[in-house]
Amino acid sequence: MILYLHGFCSSPASWKARLLAEAMAARGLAGRFHCPQLSPVPAQAMADMGRWIEAAGQPVTLVGSSLGGHYASFLAEKYELKALLINPAAVARIDVGKFVGDHVNYHSGERFSFTNEHAAQLSAQVVPPTPSRYWLWLETGDEVLDYHDAQTFWFGCRQSVFEGGDHSFTRFPEMLPQLIEFAGL
Repeated sequence: MILYLHGFCSSPASWKARLLAEAMAARGLAGRFHCPQLSPVPAQAMADMGRWIEAAGQPVTLVGSSLGGHYASFLAEKYELKALLINPAAVARIDVGKFVGDHVNYHSGERFSFTNEHAAQLSAQVVPPTPSRYWLWLETGDEVLDYHDAQTFWFGCRQSVFEGGDHSFTRFPEMLPQLIEFAGL
């Protein structure tokens, strides 16, 4: 089972989530893919995903993009799961306070406020990674997050760093077979 965790202001309608859902369906694995809309409240998002993992009844591989990478790392450590992180947010190395304010979901248009309390919740979710659990996919052209922060925080973990690209991780379509293989599907 793959649990895909989208990024900040994103949704299951994101480019990567849709491509992965299509690739899974094409392999007859549609029922082994789950990508929920995450709460904009970090503690709620992780409580919801924790309940889902506990009820899954089968092994789960986490895939997280951007803020979803931070969430995947937190859940991987809590539940001893493996995780593939795509241009992940290394919350321990960035000022999460800069996200405090009003935001709009890119896909639904839903408005939400990200508060100082939410920023503190993100910071409280930072846990040291167990290197054997992770594979990081980073593009050096990420215009939103400095890929060096992820390299440093997840030091010792398997990392694939690609020149160029952007925050969307432009190589995602060509990497789908490796992702599905990593999940053991």
